[in-house]
Amino acid sequence: MKTGFIGLGRMGRAIATRIKTAGHDLIVYNRTHDKTKELAAVGAAVATSIKEACGDSGIVVTMLSDDAALEQVAFGPGGICESSRKGTIHMVMGTHGTAAIRSAQERHAQAGQILVSAPVLGRPDVAAAGQLGVVLAGPREAAEKCRPLIDAVARRVFEAGDKPEHAAIVKLANGLVLGCAIEAMGEAFSLVRKYGVKTDVLYDVMTEGLFAAPAYKGYGKIIVDEGYTNVGFTAELGLKDIRLILGAAGAEHVPLPATHTVYNHLLSAIAHGYGGKDWSVIAHEQAQEAGLK
Repeated sequence: MKTGFIGLGRMGRAIATRIKTAGHDLIVYNRTHDKTKELAAVGAAVATSIKEACGDSGIVVTMLSDDAALEQVAFGPGGICESSRKGTIHMVMGTHGTAAIRSAQERHAQAGQILVSAPVLGRPDVAAAGQLGVVLAGPREAAEKCRPLIDAVARRVFEAGDKPEHAAIVKLANGLVLGCAIEAMGEAFSLVRKYGVKTDVLYDVMTEGLFAAPAYKGYGKIIVDEGYTNVGFTAELGLKDIRLILGAAGAEHVPLPATHTVYNHLLSAIAHGYGGKDWSVIAHEQAQEAGLK
């Protein structure tokens, strides 16, 4: 079965490359044509339009930056919905709001198509190594058809049920915890620095003890080294996700005070010109507030 893939940012390229090198028949499309060269080099066909990428593809995968891009690519003129046959599965692997996913599911259903949500957990280098976590939700039969593609990039699949929006909210909730973890590390490193302690001491204590986990090791190291140009996920994208989290929480009247702190530090970072740096740059904002250079 042919697979279309739309959206070749860093994460999209890593995922599409894994899918192609696993032996799947892949045709890719990206608005910026140069981003298709890496996939063409490993044998993927390159489409000149969304319509061509959909064509006779049984599954169309998207890895898009935000809800606006999803709306345009899936439901704009010449988009996935218009260009795909009945029965086509649209597998959404980007991070999107629950309302956007619910709306997309309903409109695809009206066209006789199926939406599966499969947002990913991990940075682009993790995707390239085939070690992503993937949260999967959608009609069971359609989700099972997507599994061979997911298996090419995932160390584990977390099944969230038959409603696509459930995968979306799990991904957002996971991002909430990660954002708060980065914020907490930023505060903790600022505290020890004010006492003249080298940050790598606290880093070792954390990552060799209670917090011996990839998130703390990876993001903690970036904060210790102030290596915010080591970008896996930008502050601008982080702010987008935090807004989605707060929107989902507001819709169900769930207070998220810690998340508002992350939101404010991301706003501050972007205001200071750090929108393109890794989103762990919120620790830099915390250090500045503490009077540290």
